[in-house]
Amino acid sequence: MENDFNYAAVDKIYETWKTQKGVLIPMLQEIQHEFGYLPRVGLEYLARKLRTPVSRIYGVATFYSQFHLMPRGEHIIRVCQGTACHVRGVAKIATALEEELKVEVGTTTEDLLFTYESVACVGCCGLAPVMMIDDVTYGRLTSDRVPDILKEYEGGDGNDS
Repeated sequence: MENDFNYAAVDKIYETWKTQKGVLIPMLQEIQHEFGYLPRVGLEYLARKLRTPVSRIYGVATFYSQFHLMPRGEHIIRVCQGTACHVRGVAKIATALEEELKVEVGTTTEDLLFTYESVACVGCCGLAPVMMIDDVTYGRLTSDRVPDILKEYEGGDGNDS
């Protein structure tokens, strides 16, 4: 994969920002926008261009939750772990997702269709238990609804409602 890496894209981002101070975060944002995540080879290359230790770049990339070091899915599933969702059985939703997607929380399906995340709260306590796929909220969930909801996204169109 390293031989196939688009170094020119990182060069272009570097050239845009190189004369300014305090630009690591915007550079990382642009790299992530270009590749969908922050590839290891890209971070190492940027470190050489900036003449800074790669550990400094990884420190910033791992500190901020906006950055991702692994490829992400086309659709992001967020399962609420707030108190209301917990009390109303979100654990069964999580189990159903893991079984359907064959992944654990914090990972992405092999086909890069879904990334499954756990979040502290989505702010829809009255609809608990809740999960979101991209910007669509699914409330008052039961585990038996999970497969049908996921099928809505498998055709590539996602939910338009």
